[in-house]
Amino acid sequence: MAAATAGAGRCHLSKVGTGRRPPPARVRVAVRLRPFVDGAAGANEPPCVRGIDSCSLEVANWRNYQETLKYQFDAFYGERSSQQDIYAGSVQPILRHLLEGQNASVLAYGPTGAGKTHTMLGSPEQPGVIPRALMDLLQLTREEGAEGRPWDLSVTMSYLEIYQEKVLDLLDPASGDLVIREDCRGNILIPGLTQKPITSFSEFERHFLPASGNRTVGATRLNQRSSRSHAVLLVKVDQRERLAPFRQREGKLYLIDLAGSEDNRRTGNQGIRLKESGAINTSLFVLGKVVDALNQGLPRVPYRDSKLTRLLQDSLGGSAHSILIANIAPERRFYLDTVSALNFAARSKEVINRPFTNESLQLHALAPVKLSQKELLGPSEAKRARGPEEEEIGNPELTASAASASQKLSPLQKLSNMDPAMLERLLSLDRLLGSQGSQGTPLLNTPKRERMVLIKTVEEKDLEIERLKMKQKELEAKVLAQEALDPKEKENSLTVHRPLPRRTVTGAKPLKKAVVMPLQLIQEQAASPKTEIHILKKRGRKRKVESSQVSEPVEKASEDCWELQISPELLAHGRQKILDLLNKGSARDLRSLQRIGQKKAQLIVGWRELHGPFSQVEDLERVEGISGKQMESFLKANLLSLAAGPRCGP
Repeated sequence: MAAATAGAGRCHLSKVGTGRRPPPARVRVAVRLRPFVDGAAGANEPPCVRGIDSCSLEVANWRNYQETLKYQFDAFYGERSSQQDIYAGSVQPILRHLLEGQNASVLAYGPTGAGKTHTMLGSPEQPGVIPRALMDLLQLTREEGAEGRPWDLSVTMSYLEIYQEKVLDLLDPASGDLVIREDCRGNILIPGLTQKPITSFSEFERHFLPASGNRTVGATRLNQRSSRSHAVLLVKVDQRERLAPFRQREGKLYLIDLAGSEDNRRTGNQGIRLKESGAINTSLFVLGKVVDALNQGLPRVPYRDSKLTRLLQDSLGGSAHSILIANIAPERRFYLDTVSALNFAARSKEVINRPFTNESLQLHALAPVKLSQKELLGPSEAKRARGPEEEEIGNPELTASAASASQKLSPLQKLSNMDPAMLERLLSLDRLLGSQGSQGTPLLNTPKRERMVLIKTVEEKDLEIERLKMKQKELEAKVLAQEALDPKEKENSLTVHRPLPRRTVTGAKPLKKAVVMPLQLIQEQAASPKTEIHILKKRGRKRKVESSQVSEPVEKASEDCWELQISPELLAHGRQKILDLLNKGSARDLRSLQRIGQKKAQLIVGWRELHGPFSQVEDLERVEGISGKQMESFLKANLLSLAAGPRCGP
């Protein structure tokens, strides 16, 4: 039987609103310690694991046998715990979430030979988690789906295994390798996976027992019936509401028996067993990476690196209520495997899932309702459609007939094919609006007086818009007329001749001085009429000196020697900035100074940490690696660059 698809009239699946959404749920972890396989060995050898209470245990520290490693989980089941204790304490409480349209999953994890399959399947005398969960779940669905209850429930099952990174259908082994897909809502699904409807536990056994025989098992040195694949039992609970609004809910239960991690040196695997062991260990390694990525909050969780983690995407960090049952062994030869399983369980305890209700709506088939032209109109429009002779005001018979017509024209009373509950709600709303009399009319249409006011307001706005358009055209005409007069003014201005500049010749060649001043001080001096500011401009091999008071440019020959003169205030200001940068700046800030590289910046920072801050800029010569000549070039280069302010500072 192929997997069923959604019906044609089914709406998209959506999450329930945040008001009813349950809070985030942490993955719950339970640890089960199996008894010694050989009773004689247990009497002679002390266990490497010891339970402290119902939630914690301790393991001997292999680095120091005088110390112990303590672990605390949600539940700890010792050697004498029964199958019923584990099921009732950890698994049974999550079954109720399936009837609420939420997902749940139970995972059995541990090394090979630790008792995972026994915990999940059990024996005829001691049934495990799977038969007990199915028995209770079918009983719950029968009670909730009985006659007179609002929901109709159905249960289907699917059984698969992941063998060497291949998804195989155990209910139909001939189907071959299946693919894992993800729909637009983020749900993981497997197209082509067989689904069997079940209504009783006997039907479940009729499908499950033959499928369990199809699972791949093999013998190793540590286990005669070692699981060579990961087995996943998927139970789906579909709920359909019998009355309006005909909601649908879907809850999934994943019961997963993971294959155990193996040390090939102790199991003696060769050939095909060695290849199977490699695939099992690889998938479990990716499972550990997924748990670590979820705990660290990494942006990418490697779900797609393995078929197992892809299928467990809902169980770890997804939308399921998850239970992890870690199975461990008491023998000392399993010590490293036990510590590894406990560490994985401790990391899994920190994973946060966000379950929500998978709920959708099934569109109910309604008979088409045809309304007449008068029914589509409001009371006032229908009144005008009957003719102008009926619009006389003050006619009591006309008023009574209009009121009766408005009651007859109610479209809510024509929907006789609607669901009774929904129809009753609509009719009660219609009666409530009708009881308001004339006050209910503005809810459906606009009265004539209000309509006239709106029309008048629109006409006034249109007139205002036309007036603004005319004003804009007048302004544009003025601008065009002004642009037409501008060319004539320009031509007249070109006829005015400026006086020719006079050339002055000086016999001596005075020594030029270049004064560097801050920009703000230059602007202040330029504002005063008695100040003369010289600005140098380079043009070819000659320079022109332009004065702010004299309009005649003076052309002089270029000279080889220049004297740099800096105002004392500016020099002191620059020195103070350099000193602040030397005392407070980091190595990166010091590199912004000229003649200071990475090595010199590190030397300055090291000298400052050793001898304290610099008292003056000349103390820089005391730094090893900076000579007096370098100090002089450093001051000349940086005082000019810091004249208008340093490029960066501490």
